[in-house]
Amino acid sequence: MSIELVIQGILKAIKSILESFKKAPVDTTAPEQQEDKATPKVDGRMYIKNVDMIKKSEGLRLEAYLPTPNDVWTIGYGHTKTAQPGMKITTKGAESLLVHDLAWVENVVNDAVKVPLSQNQYDALCSFVYNLGGTNFRSSTLLRVLNKGDYKGAADQLLRWDKQKGKTLRGLTIRRKEERELFLK
Repeated sequence: MSIELVIQGILKAIKSILESFKKAPVDTTAPEQQEDKATPKVDGRMYIKNVDMIKKSEGLRLEAYLPTPNDVWTIGYGHTKTAQPGMKITTKGAESLLVHDLAWVENVVNDAVKVPLSQNQYDALCSFVYNLGGTNFRSSTLLRVLNKGDYKGAADQLLRWDKQKGKTLRGLTIRRKEERELFLK
């Protein structure tokens, strides 16, 4: 294969990639007048930006643990799917699990929410889903209220999710207040 054919192939691939990035219209509104509009990626889906909120809420644990007596085994930044007693990971492993978990969280939020969201609203919902799971979110009053366009009502619903087996957990109360505050920004 000649160098010219290789270069032509590379140029064709670059052109294809550039064409996939259709230029979005420029927002000429002054920054202080712009809403916190979420910016979808090329594929039209949103992605979480405030990952630090989840990291802070979950904390980092490199050895599997039970967060509460009624909970499931957890490791890293709140990862539960593959965690088991005695399991140990590195910080890099925890980051890898977080990236994997954020992918399913983003899929749940992108697929379930039918109304426009700001980036803050999206990030607050991702934190919520990361903690509660997709099944709980999909069947929640919060989602039904949100999809009717009642953003304030949806924000208020976040506060209801601070219990485990009927017992209020202080850490969940704090997290839900932070999620609600971010959602309403």
